[in-house]
Amino acid sequence: MQAENQRSSPETPWPVRVVSQKIGDWIARLGTVWAEGQVTQISRRPGAAYVFLTLRDPAAEVSVSVVTTRAIVEACEPPLSEGARVVVQAKPDWYAGRGTLSLRASQIRQVGLGELLARLERLKKQLSAEGLFAPERKRRLPFLPHRIGLITGRNSAAMRDVLENATARLPSATFEVREVPVQGATAVPRVLEALAELDADPNVDVIILARGGGSVEDLLPFSDETLCRAVFACRTPVVSAIGHEPDSPLVDHVADVRCSTPTDAGKRVVPDFSEEQQRLLQARHRLRQSLRQKLDRESQGLAAMRSRPCLANPATMVESRQEDVDHQRQRMRRALTATLDRAGRDNHHLRSQLRALSPQATLDRGYAIVQRDDQAVVWSAAEVNPRDSLRVRLAAGELTATVDEVRPADPSTITSHEAAKE
Repeated sequence: MQAENQRSSPETPWPVRVVSQKIGDWIARLGTVWAEGQVTQISRRPGAAYVFLTLRDPAAEVSVSVVTTRAIVEACEPPLSEGARVVVQAKPDWYAGRGTLSLRASQIRQVGLGELLARLERLKKQLSAEGLFAPERKRRLPFLPHRIGLITGRNSAAMRDVLENATARLPSATFEVREVPVQGATAVPRVLEALAELDADPNVDVIILARGGGSVEDLLPFSDETLCRAVFACRTPVVSAIGHEPDSPLVDHVADVRCSTPTDAGKRVVPDFSEEQQRLLQARHRLRQSLRQKLDRESQGLAAMRSRPCLANPATMVESRQEDVDHQRQRMRRALTATLDRAGRDNHHLRSQLRALSPQATLDRGYAIVQRDDQAVVWSAAEVNPRDSLRVRLAAGELTATVDEVRPADPSTITSHEAAKE
């Protein structure tokens, strides 16, 4: 008793019985609780008053033993079976002899379909409000995935449907398959483990979750909140192919692409090789046709340009311009000749006029020009005095004369020049 009241230490350790007793005391303080889980094992011993159950968390590798009376189990409607979702009212019980924990159940209630659907609807609204279903966050699938991750049941029809349809469309398609339980208590933890493994693989470009059809209870793992959040957090695009067309687990709304069946997923995740090859051939044909038409148009345009006179016979342009140049040269030559002729005639006429009016012409007719020493022309005898020296200019040569006598002019013979001077 003294050891139970003092603190444990290396010098005064507690015996195992004391430790077990103290653990039992702490657990007893928890009192009665309500717990929900999935029944994974039922042990009924003939004639025994108690039934032993194993209750497992649907989303984690955690389980606990449940002890209850046979009457409580037999009172369940429908009959309690492995895989059923239940809510139990129980009190934690520590068995000190073996150091084990169990729940001593006083009530067991099976979770009905209506209640399951109501819970799923509340979870659906919650996840939608948080943006897990938002269309703008969904990613497009790669056109030609390098490697495809597939999470499906072991040797399931869903796996065969995906593999056969994908390889039929693209024979080179490669898969990284993870076979896991797709229903039951271990489904969610194993699917989460496979999902994390494939998402971490850099060679995996897309992940498919595939499962065949089943009841609402069978598809419950794919409506689990933990799985939905894990799919939302994946960096790799996720394709959901759970059940058939009417089935709609919550993971369908979270996934990037929802396929109605595993067969549809096998067709949508890879392109059809023959179809793409046909499209490629058609595109090459259209390209070849378009190129040929363009070449034909350009050839026709080039032929039309070459058929123009200036390109068909480039010398034609030079020859036509040469004729114009020759014609212009002839016109210029004729105009210049006419101009020179007119100028010659005008020059001859002017020379004739000048010759007629020239003093030399007057001299040539026998006249002479008399000038004083100051070069002034003598017009009248009154302009000189006796003994003045005069210069007489003849038609040919000059002579000098001295005035001996000055005879005044007869008034009747006064020239117009002298009149003008007077």
